[in-house]
Amino acid sequence: MLSIFKPAPHQAPVDEAHVDPLYRRLRWQIFMGIFFGYAAYYLVRKNFALAMPYLIDQGFSRGDLGFALSGISIAYGISKFIMGSVSDRSNPRVFLPAGLILAASVMLFMGFVPWATSSIAIMFVLLFLCGWFQGMGWPPCGRTMVHWWSQKERGGVVSVWNCAHNVGGGIPPLLFLLGMAWFNDWHAALYMPAFGAILLAVFAFMTMRDTPQSCGLPPIEEYKNDYPPDYVKESAEQELTAKQIFMQYILPNKLLWYIALANVFVYLLRYGILDWSPTYLKEVKHFALDKSSWAYFLYEYAGIPGTLLCGWMSDKVFKGNRGATGVFFMVLVTIATVVYWLNPVGNPGIDMACMITIGFLIYGPVMLIGLHALELAPKKAAGTAAGFTGLFGYLGGSVAASAIVGYTVDYFGWDGGFIVMIAGCVLAVLLLLLTMLSENKHKAQLARNA
Repeated sequence: MLSIFKPAPHQAPVDEAHVDPLYRRLRWQIFMGIFFGYAAYYLVRKNFALAMPYLIDQGFSRGDLGFALSGISIAYGISKFIMGSVSDRSNPRVFLPAGLILAASVMLFMGFVPWATSSIAIMFVLLFLCGWFQGMGWPPCGRTMVHWWSQKERGGVVSVWNCAHNVGGGIPPLLFLLGMAWFNDWHAALYMPAFGAILLAVFAFMTMRDTPQSCGLPPIEEYKNDYPPDYVKESAEQELTAKQIFMQYILPNKLLWYIALANVFVYLLRYGILDWSPTYLKEVKHFALDKSSWAYFLYEYAGIPGTLLCGWMSDKVFKGNRGATGVFFMVLVTIATVVYWLNPVGNPGIDMACMITIGFLIYGPVMLIGLHALELAPKKAAGTAAGFTGLFGYLGGSVAASAIVGYTVDYFGWDGGFIVMIAGCVLAVLLLLLTMLSENKHKAQLARNA
């Protein structure tokens, strides 16, 4: 590991009278850092989809562009897993901004150098590189949250933080419209979001911190008097090796495997709709650039109240059963996707309503799977657990959304593409049902052993 990423050393404990005010101030500050820092990753993750209609006009096929876009997902899935392991032994304050600046640099290169968008092979390689750097975003945020918020408060914190996906993901089409107004250049879809990402990387570095102990504070469990059932301070605060994390907490964990597989199909729908909405709405529903950009924006921002509602329902209505909550939301998102597909041309209000509804519903299950992964591993293995589910979501679901849906539409039309996505919804529901039943058995076993 590069020394620049090494965890910050523990500092001498602060006076007891200063622990509470310092903890309170730093938690607000750190949350702002990981929220806007992670939102910035979404400025330069899927903004290439906004450029695809213009590249199609230049002669590239949908399938080939979907293949090029899949480079981000392939690299991100692998990188999130590997970087998750690295981030568990790194300082998130350095780790997160470094990845963000590198990913934004790739997008700047693609936006300003014509050669970078001259062939599918070149675009795939550059997007693969961007995706690799993207893998440095989620894991340090997960590591930060499990160190600074206790188990009982983590559900609400993660659901609010998860809205960073939507805050960041909805901004690129607006920056694109601004760039088109200023420069009349479709490459603005690539370089305008990149400039914003670099500015937010600086903000994240200024506001983030490593562990509470690196600031002279006690562990969060001690501060909040909120200890997991098997908590032992000496072992819980001990850094784990990669082998220990994988062999003890990841590979034998059956529930983690279930939610990782479900993540494949949740991401297939999430990115199948998002990646192809600019092209689908232009080609099939005859939306103008401004209307399709606003639909893209509203899809992302509808996810904010949807995610918060999902987090609340998971805790209050479904009593912490993440699988049952996921089933409820995925059944509804399947219905909304069918309506979006079958709505006849000439009803733009219904199309917009469907985009908003799908966005409102899909990000809840995305958040729940990430939260569940954090809960299924000790905090020193949290980044790896989240990376494991991300490996499946991106390497399976997001790649399928880009490449498989793209080629399916080329050969079988948009009906074929929607059949693929709806089939993914059904499989996600079945796997989340399996998770729900396994959770119930696991909790019953814990109750008997108590």
